[in-house]
Amino acid sequence: MRQGATRPIAPEPKVARQPLRQEVVDGIKSYILRYKLRPGDPLPSEPALCEALGASRSSVREAIRILAALDIVEVRHGHGTYVGRLSLSALVESLAFRGLLSPDDDFQVLSDLIDVRELFERGMAERLVRDLGDEEADRLQGFVDMMRKAGDGKGPGFIDADRSFHTLLIAPLGNDLIGQLSAAFWDVYAIVAPHLDVLTHEHGAATVANHQRIVDAVRARDSAEFSAALTEHYGPVRRRIAEARARR
Repeated sequence: MRQGATRPIAPEPKVARQPLRQEVVDGIKSYILRYKLRPGDPLPSEPALCEALGASRSSVREAIRILAALDIVEVRHGHGTYVGRLSLSALVESLAFRGLLSPDDDFQVLSDLIDVRELFERGMAERLVRDLGDEEADRLQGFVDMMRKAGDGKGPGFIDADRSFHTLLIAPLGNDLIGQLSAAFWDVYAIVAPHLDVLTHEHGAATVANHQRIVDAVRARDSAEFSAALTEHYGPVRRRIAEARARR
């Protein structure tokens, strides 16, 4: 090109006349809300969504993949797309990965989870002690017995019983959000803690004893003892986290 000559102006790229990915995602969520769909309800077919949203098939498919990862929709191959369970699985995955990935964050993640779990249970102590009946107390005792039989704070049987105990403990609240959050945070703890060497045989014995104290408080309808038992339960966990952090 000669010096001083101007460069030819390239034509502007054509802009696709279709909604952006986020617009399609928002459009599908708006459809669910507008028609008051519930988990398990079917969504329109892919061609119908394309027409309703003015989007291409590829845009709709990408939006469905994003929403499926968030558990907002569920794709049942050969059957169609449905409203998902709307669980907190994405939160669990994110927090667990953060705890496993970053040596600076892992112990903080565990500490934060302990704070949240204790907040739910101690904050509702009076209501829980009031609403947990004899049948629930018997079931709680059954989980304690399972933990005692497992005899180890690391095994899957112990962990499953521990989780089931805390799930039942807050069940009388009838609050789905608290239930999901508590389960999600417990899941993250169960995933991350074994990698940080904070679970020991002593942890198992102490956990059984503290859970037994919680059951005894429920049977006695003693909310003050219930709160104190929870404090005693979570205190050693915090100390083990601090000790494990100091060893790094």
